[in-house]
Amino acid sequence: SNCIQTSKYNIVTFLPVNLFEQFQEVANTYFLFLLILQLIPQISSLSWFTTIVPLVLVLTITAVKDATDDYFRHKSDNQVNNRQSQVLINGTLRQEQWMNVRVGDIIKLENNHFVAADLLLLSSSEPHGLCYIETAELDGETNMKVRQAIPVTSELGDIGQLAQFDGEVICEPPNNKLDKFSGTLYWKENKYPLSNQNMLLRGCMLRNTEWCFGLVVFAGPDTKLMQNSGRTKFKRTSIDRLMNTLVLWIFGFLVCMGVILAIGNAIWEHEVGARFQLYLPWDEAVDSAFFSGFLSFWSYIIILNTVVPISLYVR
Repeated sequence: SNCIQTSKYNIVTFLPVNLFEQFQEVANTYFLFLLILQLIPQISSLSWFTTIVPLVLVLTITAVKDATDDYFRHKSDNQVNNRQSQVLINGTLRQEQWMNVRVGDIIKLENNHFVAADLLLLSSSEPHGLCYIETAELDGETNMKVRQAIPVTSELGDIGQLAQFDGEVICEPPNNKLDKFSGTLYWKENKYPLSNQNMLLRGCMLRNTEWCFGLVVFAGPDTKLMQNSGRTKFKRTSIDRLMNTLVLWIFGFLVCMGVILAIGNAIWEHEVGARFQLYLPWDEAVDSAFFSGFLSFWSYIIILNTVVPISLYVR
């Protein structure tokens, strides 16, 4: 298929995938962890409402931004996939959408038209099968480049002759090397070497050439343009990575504080609190000073949670 997709989400996958990406931010994961702790009555010292509101607000704003960006990717994909191309089908030229072009199709390009897929140039309106292309979308260069059909196919300017073309191309697998191509055309019991000079790559524009015909060799995600673009990934800047590291260190500091305070709580309960059980009884689930210290550790993690957000505003 010659259909391309640069978008990351669809209606079904947006929520789970976007949340998964957002929780790769350590701060978001920290606040989710904190929210879970606040839902446990035995250790919760603050209302879960104080955590869930800012967390949901941050997640929602980021999700709206990501959804907007992906909407424009979908829009761009649809625009490109629905471009029109002339495809030689059963001896006649037909208008087809780019997404419907397939490997092995012969298509006709006209001057100032974008190349729909990676093509083996078969013939052109210029002498000796020459054509001129602009590769700005591929490599940023605006100067014209010359491509040439191999002599044995350069005479196939007639649609009837092209419809009878039954050559077979054996070539390298899809790759992202824009300036290299290696292959062989087998036709009429002969073989002809192919190079990058015989190829028109997707994203190029035909210039100063009335028309040309090409055989689709690579389509869609297999084209060199798409091989270079790669998959759309969750953007993570150096600041994001630094923030993740800082939050981990701060969380480690918070855990150390919680451990120290929990040990102090356990010692106090064992040495002093145990004597006043009549007036200061332990909760129902607590049956020892050690377990009281264990529960108080998580309570201190909740109480001291502001250490992380305050530190984020780190300048």
